[in-house]
Amino acid sequence: MLMASVSKVSILDYFNIVFEGENGKIESNCKACGTRIQAKRSVTSNFVTHLKRKHQAMYDDFVKRKDMKREGYPCAPMHTLTANGMNARYALPMAVGTGGSAGGMGALDGGGGGGGGGGGGGGGMSKFDKHDPRQVLISEAIAKMIVHDLQPVSMVENLGFRVLLQILEPRYTPDSQHYIQNQLLPAYTYQAQLTIRQALASAHAFSLSLDVWRASSTPTLGYIGVTCHFLSLEWQMRSALLACLPLTGNRVLSDVDDVCHLHGVSGRAFRVVADPLLATSSVKSCRLPGFCHEPGDEDNGESHANVEGGIRNGPVSEEVWEDSWERGLGVGRVDCFSRSLSHCVREGLRSCTQLASALAKAGRFYSYITTVVPSEKLSQVFDCSGLVIGGQESASPLVRDWAAQLKVLRRLLDSTEVLEEMSGPGEVLLGVPETALLRELTDTLEPFMEAWEMVCVDTQTDTKHVSLSLALPCVLGLRKHLSETSTPHCPSLLVSLSEAVERRLAPILEDPLYIAATTLDPQFKLTWSADPEWHRHVLLEELSKYSTDSNTERRPHSHPSPTPASSPVSSLARPCKLFSFIKQRPTTKSLEQELSIYLREDPTHEEALHYWRRKAIDFPLLAQVAKRALPIPACSTAVESIFSKAERSLLPASGRFLPKNLETLIYLKTNYRLLWT
Repeated sequence: MLMASVSKVSILDYFNIVFEGENGKIESNCKACGTRIQAKRSVTSNFVTHLKRKHQAMYDDFVKRKDMKREGYPCAPMHTLTANGMNARYALPMAVGTGGSAGGMGALDGGGGGGGGGGGGGGGMSKFDKHDPRQVLISEAIAKMIVHDLQPVSMVENLGFRVLLQILEPRYTPDSQHYIQNQLLPAYTYQAQLTIRQALASAHAFSLSLDVWRASSTPTLGYIGVTCHFLSLEWQMRSALLACLPLTGNRVLSDVDDVCHLHGVSGRAFRVVADPLLATSSVKSCRLPGFCHEPGDEDNGESHANVEGGIRNGPVSEEVWEDSWERGLGVGRVDCFSRSLSHCVREGLRSCTQLASALAKAGRFYSYITTVVPSEKLSQVFDCSGLVIGGQESASPLVRDWAAQLKVLRRLLDSTEVLEEMSGPGEVLLGVPETALLRELTDTLEPFMEAWEMVCVDTQTDTKHVSLSLALPCVLGLRKHLSETSTPHCPSLLVSLSEAVERRLAPILEDPLYIAATTLDPQFKLTWSADPEWHRHVLLEELSKYSTDSNTERRPHSHPSPTPASSPVSSLARPCKLFSFIKQRPTTKSLEQELSIYLREDPTHEEALHYWRRKAIDFPLLAQVAKRALPIPACSTAVESIFSKAERSLLPASGRFLPKNLETLIYLKTNYRLLWT
């Protein structure tokens, strides 16, 4: 059906009239789904309701066309196209002037093009006032898009982007790059800082974590993220990026201390979680040597002298580093468990030289089949998320990780015959010796991969908090696995992994903090302990340091909380017989009594924070310690993955961006949920 006039907007444009009877009665079919609707031509509510309920996009288009008609913008039927294939009602003048209100877009902004009748490009369209709610809403949406997708702010000056804006809302006046970069984003930053400070002011206890990142393409560019982890009054886990700072010489501790002072948390942090090699080296993410190798990467097998080369902040000994934490921040440092796990795997891979050639051959085979085999066939084999199909050029960061690469390798070995049939005869097929060696590698590293996946959730999509309580059981499991494993083809792999675990992870087993965190996790309690009585004694000593029944509390510079006034007791007497069904609340228990009752209960799979929110009234002393220990993370925070995404999306054009702009985008991206959800 053709519209009667290009100036008329009718709901019937979206329906095919199949019958028209007396008194204006019509029957029509929806152009989208074919649904038959009966109504009078003069009463079209049924048609509008159908679009609104079933076809929201068509309904929005109808409303937009009515608005454009109301504003005097020329409308055309949906099927009417210009010579270049563009919808006639969306045709815009493509001449770009040098003037314009916000970025020099000339006619696109409605400021150019002269007088007359609008020239078919909306010259008669009245622009929003700068304070109009619709104008403000669109500007905020654009800023949120830039932050969420980590896009360069300069994109708002691109012609194609402005043409799109004019199509979607001709009355909108685009904001300039200068306005977004120097006014809008700083305003959001200030808003986030206020929100974080207010939340931290009421936090009972919190911990910090540090993530250091250095751009692979720009060695002189590096940043440190300072993230705070705390519990709300409702036992809800909260994390917020306090600052994203450029790495400057040997000032890591002083910069972190300045951030803590700025947010009013100096001296109040319970622990600081950091990479164990943060002070001494710049270590790349661990990858399987030669597998899924990217051009430009150093060999990860690797040039052994350079694996942990590149001093970040000057040579600092471990003893000086630990002492600096205590003197500078007033807290103890905790090694990031996920990073320590990754370092153990790296040391194991470096020890076995024959692995490099076998992995390189497997990598070439994988690259070959992902190039020649159709993706629909490959998806039958590589059905795991994060795997690459279509060649290594599109390799996602997930497959560049050693655990994801190991998963690919295992599927590759399990499906070698099928893949060979798919790809046909080639020169990169794996032989029997390589297959045996690689199977030994995957079997040996499988528990490491399980531990890694357990503590390294996808921080961009999963809000789950991974507590430090998982570290100790993981170490016990890795120890047991290595003691029962045999590696006849690569004995040095097992020896190196065992030595690395003992050096980097075994101290966790005797650390009172880890013992307390694991025991206060209701799924573990003391079921992991081979000597429950000794661990119970260690636990009581550790818990007594942080519970309020102790005379002293090891929190330097902390501000004492005011003693709450006692609640009045009900003046109504409780009849003994009438209320005999009500359980009497137990009298106040000591820390040791609370621990005994807690350990007598069977372990539960209930989420730890949910458990303590429910049981805090029964175990008030234990709950105080749980509030400090359980928020300590076992893995890196969301800011680390955001660093990597920023490098891919922003740094290739880093010459056009101020460092401050990059820091602001990373800060707002990490705190996105805090600001806009």
